[in-house]
Amino acid sequence: MDYRSAFKASVARVRAEGRYRVFANLRRVKGQFPRARLRTDEGDTRDVVVWCSNDYLGMGQSPCVTGAMKQAIEDVGAGAGGTRNISGTTHYHVELEASLADLHHKESALLFTSGYIANQATLATLGKILPGLIIFSDELNHASMIEGVKGAKCEKHVWRHNDVAHLEELLKAAPLDAPKLIALESVYSMDGDIGPLEAVCDLADKYNALTYLDEVHAVGLYGLRGAGIAERDGLLDRFDIIEGTLGKAFGVMGGYIAADEVIVDAIRSWAPGFIFTTSLAPALAAGARASVEYLKSAYHLREQHQERAATLKARFQEAGIPVLESVTHIVPVHVGDPVLCKRMTDELLDVHGIYVQPINYPTVPKGTERMRLTPTPMHDDAMMDELLDAVKTVYAKHVGLKVA
Repeated sequence: MDYRSAFKASVARVRAEGRYRVFANLRRVKGQFPRARLRTDEGDTRDVVVWCSNDYLGMGQSPCVTGAMKQAIEDVGAGAGGTRNISGTTHYHVELEASLADLHHKESALLFTSGYIANQATLATLGKILPGLIIFSDELNHASMIEGVKGAKCEKHVWRHNDVAHLEELLKAAPLDAPKLIALESVYSMDGDIGPLEAVCDLADKYNALTYLDEVHAVGLYGLRGAGIAERDGLLDRFDIIEGTLGKAFGVMGGYIAADEVIVDAIRSWAPGFIFTTSLAPALAAGARASVEYLKSAYHLREQHQERAATLKARFQEAGIPVLESVTHIVPVHVGDPVLCKRMTDELLDVHGIYVQPINYPTVPKGTERMRLTPTPMHDDAMMDELLDAVKTVYAKHVGLKVA
């Protein structure tokens, strides 16, 4: 076996499909978000404006967050020193879990090293705890949820995206006494649509199923205190397990679930992805808690965020830019070809100083390649003017689109 050739061939296939990734070597400028410095292969640096960050509210730059992290390092040092079971549970972790449980109006919460691990570990573990479990998963659920469902090694059914009639067909066909779990997301981050949360809860009540909601692209951003779409729609008490991230709107790193104490205790006791992983650094936990607590009362930031997204979508539409329909803060702009998508985003970066990452397969289906923009409250009108002019230019050049 020529191992080296096999690895090279696998990368060549990705290149041939036009979806090979090149990392942007960025250095964010503290206090100037969304501005950053880009380091080129030649070693030069230049200014860019980031339009694709998941730090949706700029909390990664907030003095309340960075100050809490600095203080934690001064107080206890860098790492946690072990897993949560072996010396890695600090007061910072305990406080953060209490803050997250309070945010979602749940009895308890459990920290993981990322949102991916929170989904994968929790869903896989539910299959071990509930013999005969049947999982019903929306077809556009995140890769971490798909891996978790696979790891559960139980019967599963995939329902058509947001199609509650199809979901009910599948539930109706399942044995009445079998344990069931319905898994979906609130905000689907590539299209910017929202899951049918209330209808799913109604079906869960009707067919005696547990509910699992991924709120990673909604926590901090929706609801009076930032608990997500479930809070906005008055449904917090109807979801058994809510999963979120600390790495997007909260601006730090990590993931979590919030649920009844007995559920959290069971996951804590059985999930390998929790048991055998070194705990989050205390500074990360301290920063995340500061962010969570700040955003509970920062409704004004959420309003500004929604205004910026709505304004950008409207301006794209007025200019004839093919922005996809979105009812959330996500602004997806259709391209439809992986090679062209990368060429256009490369030009935006190299010529116009605008960083937008191309979104290609397998993140989205082939033929639906797009640019995904995420305006924040810190993207001012002048930045939006520059973005619009640049996008109009590259669309006119590469697609021949007549723009206003």
